Amino acid sequence: QVQLVESGGGLVQPGGSLRLSCAASGSIFRFSAMGWYRQAPGKQRDLVASVTRGGLRNYADSVKGRFTISRDNTKNTLNLQMNSLEPEDTAVYSCYGRDGGSGYWGQGTQVTVSS
Repeated sequence: QVQLVESGGGLVQPGGSLRLSCAASGSIFRFSAMGWYRQAPGKQRDLVASVTRGGLRNYADSVKGRFTISRDNTKNTLNLQMNSLEPEDTAVYSCYGRDGGSGYWGQGTQVTVSS
């Protein structure tokens, strides 16, 4: 069973940047797609960005031009570079990997954007 562990969350001021990382306990090549989701208090969990094994990327409209997802199959990591952060980006961010009919989730990391 592959485990996904996120890191890099924290408190940042509006306009600042953070880089989230998701480390897998095994090869991420098994995942046809990986993504970052976020859930704010009282709201549903939404897709932020995703990337396929072949490198196709997809972003939520709210983060286009500000966030960049990247996948390193040699280091078995998934990253999310977040720039120009806004208070509305405050949420728990979770890493996800899809392997056939199975899905794997990390435990999540808190991102708080506040002055």
